[in-house]
Amino acid sequence: MRFEDQRQLLVKELEYRGICDTAVLKAFAEIPREDYVLPEYREYAYQNRPLPILNQQTISQPWMIAIMLSHLKLQPTDRVLEIGTGSGYQTALLASIVQEVCSVELLDNLSLGAQKVLKAAGFKNIYYRIGDGWQGWEKAYPAYKSFDKIVVSAAAENVPEKLCEQLAEGGVMAIPVGSGIGQTLYLVYRKEGEIKIQYDVACAFVPLVRVNGRA
Repeated sequence: MRFEDQRQLLVKELEYRGICDTAVLKAFAEIPREDYVLPEYREYAYQNRPLPILNQQTISQPWMIAIMLSHLKLQPTDRVLEIGTGSGYQTALLASIVQEVCSVELLDNLSLGAQKVLKAAGFKNIYYRIGDGWQGWEKAYPAYKSFDKIVVSAAAENVPEKLCEQLAEGGVMAIPVGSGIGQTLYLVYRKEGEIKIQYDVACAFVPLVRVNGRA
């Protein structure tokens, strides 16, 4: 079966599992996941499961990505901070929906590999930073101080303070929180200057590693 046909079947599965955000579904229908997985896993690109990438990292399960992006209620005018560029697949999904994506990745070879694929795909609304995701968009260009939406693609043992500081008024952040296999998706909101947290589904992500190597 052609990748295009498999992609449409994945979208139907996401709809069946409750994803109804039209912008998110359209992105999944258009972005070729096979371009963002390792060559030896291309045949599995449209299975609804995480797949290994370099450096013992993973490309997340499509359904979990779809849940997170749906919770963000992405708008065409949004500026989004992504923590964990990884293979670049989620970055591409975001960039196909919103005005700008600022993506942070700790591992330079992952960031540079993703940049190559994303630039070849024609995206011009993505900015990159290689550094500590716990610090968010710190000392990076453009010098943005806040973001409408933030999505974190690795599990933190707590919600990073710096990311809360960079969440704009009225904004929302989706972040997995927990250690080991016991993680929960948190939705973090800034309303009238205060941070409020809502707990969502159970999830499983690789740890959000700090520059000093600790999770």
